This record gives sequence, C-alpha cells and structure tokens, in this order.
Amino acid sequence: MKKYTKVTDLPERQLEDIVRKAPDLIEEGLSYVDHQRRTQRGPLDVLFVDSGKALIVAELKVTEDDGMLVQGIDYFDYVTSNIEGFARAYKGSEIDVTEKPRLFLIAPSFSIALLNRCKWIDMPISLFTFQCIAFEDEPGDIIPVFQEITIPSRPVVVVRPTIEGNLAYIKDDSVRNTVKKLLAEIAAWNKEDILIEPIKYDISMKVSGKVFSYLGPRRKHFIIYTYDDEGKWTGFPVHQEEDIRAVTLLLKSNYEKYRPSDL
Repeated sequence: MKKYTKVTDLPERQLEDIVRKAPDLIEEGLSYVDHQRRTQRGPLDVLFVDSGKALIVAELKVTEDDGMLVQGIDYFDYVTSNIEGFARAYKGSEIDVTEKPRLFLIAPSFSIALLNRCKWIDMPISLFTFQCIAFEDEPGDIIPVFQEITIPSRPVVVVRPTIEGNLAYIKDDSVRNTVKKLLAEIAAWNKEDILIEPIKYDISMKVSGKVFSYLGPRRKHFIIYTYDDEGKWTGFPVHQEEDIRAVTLLLKSNYEKYRPSDL
C-alpha cells in the first residue's frame, strides 16, 4: 500500500485549480464552467453545471469560515437574478435557465453555527468538506477527497388545530355560519359537560368524556358522524337546512344516552 500524507496550508487558488480539474469527485456529473468570474458583487470562486444542467455557484475556503455562508448567498442571489445572461455567456455548458441555480460551500470543516443557520435557509445549498492527500512517491500530485455534509433538519412545528381553522376549509359562507349555529346550539344543551374541540381535520363533540359525534367540514357542506337509530356509526351529509333538523334530533338522542344520569 502506498504511503501518503495530508496536505495542509493549501492556498485557495490551488484549491480552485484542484476542484476545477476534478469536479466529478465532488458530485457525479458535475462539469467545470469558469472560475474567478468578476461580478458587481466580487469574483465568483468557481462555477459548475450539474448533471441536470443547473448552474452551480461554489464558494471555497481553505479554513473554517462562517462568513462564507453570507458571501455565498450574495453570489447566489446575483447569479439567480442574472441567470439568462450567464446562460448566454456560457452557451457551451448548456445551462438550463428553468433549473434553479444551486449553492455549494466547500471547506475543510463547518461550524455548528453555520450548519444550524443552513437548516433555515430555503434554497438549494450543499456543503462539502475536503481533505487533500499526496503520495510520498508523488508529492506534487495532490488528490482531494470530498464528503457531503448533511444539513440538520428543521424542528417539527406542531400546529394545534382550532375550530375556526378547521371551519375555514368550508368555502361557502352560509354553510360555515350554519355549522357555527349548530355547534352553539349543541353547546347550549349543557355548557358544563359538553366538550366541543378541534381535532386534526374535524371537530369532536363529547359528553362526560365520551364522543357522541364528529363534524367533518367539506368545501360546500359538512358531514355529521354519529350513531344512527340502530346504533351504527354513520356519516350524515348536511347540504341544506332540512338536513339539519333530522341530524339534530339524532345528535340530541345520542347526547341523552351518554350524559350523566344526574343532569
């Protein structure tokens, strides 16, 4: 096995030369386009095009540097805003202007702070660390080894349902008002023991902790789920006032079955 040493203190220009000569080592199908392209916001380190013909803005650092994120976003903004001009300037690269550009950050390491900031950025960004090695019998031939770093996932935001939020699914104002009147009527049967609360998509109705009905909002009507006269759990679509009368009587009957006997 050949012996090798890690190459440190690599100048940034030399890193640029390495990545543009072997872009496929960073990502399969990656092709070099240009480097040090001057813009109104400064020189772009390296431009690539990926296998889907999206333009890649690559920001390179030879040391850990949190500032590269802001710098990279600034270049990404410029390239995205002028994508058609870049496509014309590099016709041979066949850049697809309908594909959103991507941002690559390439550095020896990334801080926890930078990783956490990246998870909140809504743009196609990829992070790559690198190490450079040289075999002892060929010290001048530097070989880069890249590794893509996974950006942490955002925390899951728990959205608590609300009655108003669930009823917003109904797009007919008159139907929505009908539901509100019905819920108010049911709540008035026993304000202390009836619990009307939102669940994921529907509205639950309980008496003494037991569910006696669900209300399911639809775009132009709603459905009342409760027990029919034979004790079978059934859905009753409500499209008009006439439908409400029958289902209200059924709901009142089921409420009476579950309510405490001392009420």
